[in-house]
Amino acid sequence: MTYTVNGRAFDEEPNPGQCLRTFVRSLGHHGVKKGCDAGDCGACTVWLDGDPVHSCITPAFRAEGREVTTIEGLGSPDDLHPLQRQFRDAPGFQCGFCTAGMIMTSATFTDAQKEDLPRALKGNLCRCTGYRAIEDAVNGVAAVEVAEPGRAVGTSVGAPAATDVVTGRAEFTMDTEIEGMLHLEVLHSPHAHARIVSIDTTAALAVPGVHRVYTWEDVPRKRFTTAIHTDHLVDPDDTYILDDTVRFAGQRVVAVLADTVGAAEEGCRRVVVEYDVLPAVFDPEEAMADGAPQLHGSDDPFVRDPVHNILLELHGEVGDIEAGFAEADVIHEGTYFTPRVQHAHLETHGSIAWMEDGRLHVRTSSQSPSIAKVKLAHLFDLRPDQLRVFCMRVGGGFGGKQEVISEDLVALATLDTGRPVCFEFTREEEFTTASPRHPMKLTITLGARADGTLTAFRVRNVSNTGAYGNHGGETLFAAGAAISAYRCLNKKFDGYSVYTNSVPSGALRGYGMTQPAFAVESAMHELAVALDIDPLELRRRNIVRPGDSLVAIDDGPDDVVFAEDGLGQCIDLVDAALRRTANGQVLGDDWLVGEGTASSLHETAPPTEHISEAWATLGDDGVYELAVGTVEFGEGTSTAHVQIAATHLGTTPSRVRLVQSDTDSTGFDTGAFASAGLFVAGNAVSRASEALRDRILAFAAAHTGVDVASCSMDDDGVLCDGTRVPLTELLDAARRRGIRFTEARKAYGSPRSVVSNTHGFRIAVHRVTGEIRILYSVHATDAGVIINPVQVRGQIEGGVAQGIGFALTENFHVDDNGVMINPSLRNYRIPTYADIPRTEVLLVDSMDSVGPMRAKGMAECCINPVAPALANALENATGVRFRELPLTPERIYHRIGENRSVPTT
Repeated sequence: MTYTVNGRAFDEEPNPGQCLRTFVRSLGHHGVKKGCDAGDCGACTVWLDGDPVHSCITPAFRAEGREVTTIEGLGSPDDLHPLQRQFRDAPGFQCGFCTAGMIMTSATFTDAQKEDLPRALKGNLCRCTGYRAIEDAVNGVAAVEVAEPGRAVGTSVGAPAATDVVTGRAEFTMDTEIEGMLHLEVLHSPHAHARIVSIDTTAALAVPGVHRVYTWEDVPRKRFTTAIHTDHLVDPDDTYILDDTVRFAGQRVVAVLADTVGAAEEGCRRVVVEYDVLPAVFDPEEAMADGAPQLHGSDDPFVRDPVHNILLELHGEVGDIEAGFAEADVIHEGTYFTPRVQHAHLETHGSIAWMEDGRLHVRTSSQSPSIAKVKLAHLFDLRPDQLRVFCMRVGGGFGGKQEVISEDLVALATLDTGRPVCFEFTREEEFTTASPRHPMKLTITLGARADGTLTAFRVRNVSNTGAYGNHGGETLFAAGAAISAYRCLNKKFDGYSVYTNSVPSGALRGYGMTQPAFAVESAMHELAVALDIDPLELRRRNIVRPGDSLVAIDDGPDDVVFAEDGLGQCIDLVDAALRRTANGQVLGDDWLVGEGTASSLHETAPPTEHISEAWATLGDDGVYELAVGTVEFGEGTSTAHVQIAATHLGTTPSRVRLVQSDTDSTGFDTGAFASAGLFVAGNAVSRASEALRDRILAFAAAHTGVDVASCSMDDDGVLCDGTRVPLTELLDAARRRGIRFTEARKAYGSPRSVVSNTHGFRIAVHRVTGEIRILYSVHATDAGVIINPVQVRGQIEGGVAQGIGFALTENFHVDDNGVMINPSLRNYRIPTYADIPRTEVLLVDSMDSVGPMRAKGMAECCINPVAPALANALENATGVRFRELPLTPERIYHRIGENRSVPTT
């Protein structure tokens, strides 16, 4: 059989039933990605005779005798196709995992299709960008700028990997072939709670190609936490690699290692497991009751109350809460519920391990290779020098890859067999076994005087951590900070992180703040309605101001620097934007129109220890090299780090070569999460670059015999009292004296600062169908000095899009046995292009006091006010308060039909 791919003929025969995606990748064309294997996301799009198709659902044999074109064949780095150039220059990507498919689809558009992008792009999903940047790319709107030497900060320079991304040459985790590689697949528990009585692996081992079947008896019996933090003691060691007790439907039971994925899957099907099914509990309130099924024993010192399934309790009171309620003129109380939400990063979890020179190498899709290395060394008794963990480009994370949930099994199998091993999650496994956002049930009680002054603020938060603790304690602690945005003398917080027989919850953008933001901001809106005060005005009267303490659950000191009135400015910007943009759409009498706003504060680094080290070097070729452990997965830290270094060194980003996310080549880095990739690692980069600059200037001054004060950096040279000395000359002189131009610096996540956000919506609600249409969306943020304007806008747009999905479309359906019944992108329903409006992004003019170049990390927090702003707009339009997400048309239809205050004609 003959296949032609990108103009080259291959005499190959696909395996029976093989899809075109895996076949083309086996021929070396890794620009064709796996996002779903169900025809839902479009990341695998290729052309068949010039027509775009989803190759994951196209049988390979159908391409025989036809011309297959992949992203690599569309254009090259030296000869870009016009759409590749447009996606590079918009830029139309963040992590870049969906980009090849987006380009292959949009490169075929007619003018009519470009006029109807909601329909034309319905088969392509992006989780990062919010789609506005993709629309700009398709329409040829460019935003990337060229930076002058020493002026990179504040310029919308392009990402260092931009050309590789748009040509399909950027390597992601699975974009490699290793000779002799084995494939690992996992058998998952069908039960939410059971003890394993026996496992018969005989039939599985008889499957041709199966090499090993691992059970709980074959793995180190060491407890650990899959959550990633520098201080692992903040998370409970309640997990084993494989266990003899399963605590949620989907927990891994057996790992099968085979020559092919198909053989490993067949081996999983033939494993016979006998279970002793145990009672299960799924509701955290029920799990805390006397007599509830107990998930964990009492031998874990980090579990607060195993009898009542309580991982952690937090209680705090400032002032006298009862006295505060006694002096209130109005008291509002409401209970709000936020459900599970999946990250849905298009690149699924996956790792590859192999032995080289007696060392274990692990290539993985992680947000923290440094911490993954620490955990693997602990699990398998390895010295640090026996292990390397590294990342290529990562296809999205949003906190979902702040876990070690694939690396342990490939390490186990490679250490056992000596062979390379690959383990790649399916999309279904992402939904059923990875760690979604914590469901939270929050009861908010507010007391206020008639003028709107808050007198009492009480929160009760019950967080469902699922079967294992992971991030359960840290997210609960973060949730307590949600009440710090408002000044009130009397506050009380009661929080419970509770084990249930559900998929373990984890880290997701907003990290513990998104859920209480929905509850608190909804309650503030309801209180404003009760007081007959404009909701934005109520916030203005009560928000914390510079000089106030950010008091949450206690009045003890902390390391947060709060020096600017960013939140007040955000509120004012959104208020003005809503007033100047009247609704220009006339939708008819069946539509109810309303406006809603919400605000939030978010700290720029986690409260636990966060460390980053950066190395800055002037290479022998006269190009600067910057080594930093932070992973790039679309958050844009690579671009920002290069801009910071280029600004300090007086050069352009093109003269800074970046080495990153490799424990053999970079210093320790806690990880890219909680905005620390910019705030902490950015500070390390800034300090290392400044130190290198000062070292070069001092040497240049001595070399030329002038005062160092008269020397300054000049792109690829140094100006010494008006005389320009090339860097190459300085390098030669330094080399003769045995001097290297290199510096290392560390930064820590303390002190921290605060980012402010306010979002506003104008929406229309159909009184019959319950459909919501977003007529206007505006977001204001206080991000300090803007390192890269187009990146900041893109991060906000992506966060808003995820917030809209959280609020309106994403629904994690679980049956009575704890089994998720919609584990696919199509049925879970992350937003498509048609679901997301363009958002007007407004930036407060400010400077941070402790961030790198006076910037703040802001990609984490922009999601927080989105859902409550939508819920508040919905109440404003319909007169009905919805306290549970998502706000689906079915729920809206039933509620507004019951509400007599809504006109029926």
